[in-house]
Amino acid sequence: MPIVAQSTETTDWVSRFADEVIEESERRAPGKPVVVASGLSPSGPIHLGNLREVMTPHLVADEIRRRGHQVRHLISWDDYDRYRKVPNGVDGVDGTWAEHIGKPLTSVPAPKGSTHPNWAEHFKAAMVDALAEMGVEFDGISQTEQYTSGVYREQILHAMKHRGDIDAILAQYRTKKDPAKKPQSQKPVDEAELEAAEGSGAAAEDDGSSGSAGYFPYKPFCGQCEKDLTTVTAYDDDTTELSYTCTACGFAETVALNEFNRGKLVWKVDWPMRWAYEGVVFEPSGVDHSSPGSSFQVGGQIVGIFGGKQPIGPMYAFVGISGMAKMSSSKGGVPTPEDALKIMEPQLLRWLYARRRPNQSFKIAFDQEIQRLYDEWDKLDAKVTDGSALPADVAAHSRAVRTAGGELPRTPRPMPYRTLASVADITAGAEDQTLRILSELDPTDPLSSLDAVRPRLDKAEAWINTHVPADQRTIVRDEPDAELLKSLDEQAQGSLRLLLDGLADHWSLDGLTHLVYGVPKVQAGFSADATPKELPPEIKTAQRSFFALLYHLLVGRDTGPRLPTLLLAVGQDRVRALLGE
Repeated sequence: MPIVAQSTETTDWVSRFADEVIEESERRAPGKPVVVASGLSPSGPIHLGNLREVMTPHLVADEIRRRGHQVRHLISWDDYDRYRKVPNGVDGVDGTWAEHIGKPLTSVPAPKGSTHPNWAEHFKAAMVDALAEMGVEFDGISQTEQYTSGVYREQILHAMKHRGDIDAILAQYRTKKDPAKKPQSQKPVDEAELEAAEGSGAAAEDDGSSGSAGYFPYKPFCGQCEKDLTTVTAYDDDTTELSYTCTACGFAETVALNEFNRGKLVWKVDWPMRWAYEGVVFEPSGVDHSSPGSSFQVGGQIVGIFGGKQPIGPMYAFVGISGMAKMSSSKGGVPTPEDALKIMEPQLLRWLYARRRPNQSFKIAFDQEIQRLYDEWDKLDAKVTDGSALPADVAAHSRAVRTAGGELPRTPRPMPYRTLASVADITAGAEDQTLRILSELDPTDPLSSLDAVRPRLDKAEAWINTHVPADQRTIVRDEPDAELLKSLDEQAQGSLRLLLDGLADHWSLDGLTHLVYGVPKVQAGFSADATPKELPPEIKTAQRSFFALLYHLLVGRDTGPRLPTLLLAVGQDRVRALLGE
């Protein structure tokens, strides 16, 4: 029997999860919108690893929308989490920020120079802008607003009433932990699992406080210093009177929990409470959640106390970065979606998350590798256009370039990224020179406006200016290297003459490519059109030597941008002068 290719809808990981989520949602809440969720903590710059927490449910939600179903993608901003530490790489931060450790993130002043009202809003804003550029549709939920407005009051009272049951579940996993070992995670809300000890009296675990008065899954923020360095000393189920003391400032008070809105459930209780409250069917989590006692595993038992079910929760792998050491924008921190979108179009960034299953790790390039990634993307784009791409690749491409709401804005004439980067490097951003060079790449279809190659041109120029070290930038010689030209042997002089004689007739990207590769072939007695299979191995050696000579004469280095692009950028007259004509 002939093999029939599967349809796009059934060959990629997104479609498979969408099938499962739709089925599960119909089982749990028939006729209601499907609910998927992400959680982000704006405790500092939200990095590209955290973005996987959003992109995984986004892609699934978008597939569900494409099929005509209603779906809500919730992003819980964990802005009521405690401020744990002053992050590296934040402009304007000094020692004064340390005095706010223990307060809710929304009670901490924004970094210096920010126009936002508090710390959480400052870091949230950059992520919101990045998600908008990437076409991510979501419903944002501020946990500060949820808790301080009393939305979760019944859930809090329920948790306190069933604190014994919660404590019994948590007790199954409590072990002595090695303080030197810190779990690696890219899920920002997992910071709550590391909560503890950044000030005297902080609870050692995020399970809740246990003491002579018993276990309590709720932690008030102090009424005087606003910090969560508090210990519940008494609670009455009938009256809901709760007493606490603050180990930071010594303040103590008794409040009626059924009217009190200045505190929150501890993380391992808070997360499953939200699953039940929002009816979440799908929410991914980081690799650290595969271990016994992790928030996701424990939450799967605690959620039942709130009358809910654990969501489908694929585990996602880490996102690596190549070229981070050369970054200037993050100043030692990990790069953010905002950083990535400065140097790459949103389609490419979406594609990187869409083409790999959640449990597969991958890297996002900020170094020279970005040029190879763009080459790969452009080849895929061409294959999709001519119908030769594999179904799974077609699906990943579709998820990159469009959402259920429509196509993302794209570069009208997407010239190769490496070409645009080379031209931006050589011209230092001069628009008239850039347009001249790009219009000469293909004389049969000259570029008439730089708008046709934007925003890709702007991304490539930003990459050159921010991620290519100064010693690797291209600076064309002002004067010929007379000493080198005088020292050339007859063979080298002959190669330059062949190149110069052919410049006028080959002045296009394809023509110059044919010319520079053909010169060593012609010198060796072969046709310029001879294929590698028709040539002896020494021709490759001769080509490398010829290229190195041209680079030295043009830019004073062994290497540089692709020679055809470099020659076009320098211009015929200047090339002739620098090559000694």
